[in-house]
Amino acid sequence: MVFAEVGKIMGYSVLVVDDDPMKRQLLRMILERAGFGVAEAADGAEALLSLDNKVPDLMTLDVMMPHMDGFAVCEQVRQNPKTADLPIIIVSARADGGSIREGLAAGADRYLPQPVMPDKLIKTVNELLLPAAPPAAN
Repeated sequence: MVFAEVGKIMGYSVLVVDDDPMKRQLLRMILERAGFGVAEAADGAEALLSLDNKVPDLMTLDVMMPHMDGFAVCEQVRQNPKTADLPIIIVSARADGGSIREGLAAGADRYLPQPVMPDKLIKTVNELLLPAAPPAAN
């Protein structure tokens, strides 16, 4: 199985949350090329509303958004039993150590600095969605 086509084969969906339409479009293109279904939200409130309607298999989340930052969204997602186990990747230009620590403490599974390389994003998504391979038999 080609690593980049896992999304198509498995039918996985991703919610991309970012207030910048160009960044949403870029992430959408990367994920759709790898076969993932993609939904978008333009801010934290829209993301939480979207999650009330349908829980995707994974969410990418920007930090710097109006009204509710990505850290607050992440914390609310983790507090909701319906979404508590949702894999979350923060994708943000805020790449300093303090922001990364804050994002992981808020409940993100991974934190990727922008600009994100397509292969790094897809590798990270696949790591979170695919079960770990069993140890090789001797």
